[in-house]
Amino acid sequence: MALSTWLAFLLAAILIAVSPGPGAATSMSVGLRHGYLAALRAIGGLQAALLIQLGIVFAGLGALLMASTTAFEIMKFVGAGYLVWLGIQKWREIPHALDDTSAVNRPNGLFLQGLLVNLTNPKAIVFMAALTPQFIDPARSQWLQFLILSATMCGVDTLVMSGYALLASRLRRWLRDLRAMKAQNRFFGGVFVGAGVLLATTSRN
Repeated sequence: MALSTWLAFLLAAILIAVSPGPGAATSMSVGLRHGYLAALRAIGGLQAALLIQLGIVFAGLGALLMASTTAFEIMKFVGAGYLVWLGIQKWREIPHALDDTSAVNRPNGLFLQGLLVNLTNPKAIVFMAALTPQFIDPARSQWLQFLILSATMCGVDTLVMSGYALLASRLRRWLRDLRAMKAQNRFFGGVFVGAGVLLATTSRN
């Protein structure tokens, strides 16, 4: 892969990562509620899903998803339903004042949450199936290029999501009362529901 090609892909990966979406909402929500270190678990799940999606694209299954309207619609509504469910759970979550010694700061299931948020988004697979072939040189090793593109995209996304989570975690000092916690639960609950509705109403084009 030529350096110019990689730099073009790097720019595309940065633009994709900084665009607000379910991954950014997850990173910020967990960072704000549980702190930066806990958010890293969710971010790890996001990256694991991204690697799986890239693997699907490179294996050729992304083209199948693009061609099959039924498969795309099923995945789309599963993903939308999961985001709406997350939003409802967040909206109904009983607020707890932040306390660094509380068990609420040691949550479980954050990796799985991040994994499912990205994995149930077929739009991401279709987008990558349309994007990544443009940066592949058929005359060179396919697997080496897969590793380079995957490492680049996951590395960029990890840095950006970590930035979102770190920024959100800095706001925790202002969330020491139940009223503030309830407000942030409602805000992120609405964000997740909105993202689910948006996903359900989008097409592959």
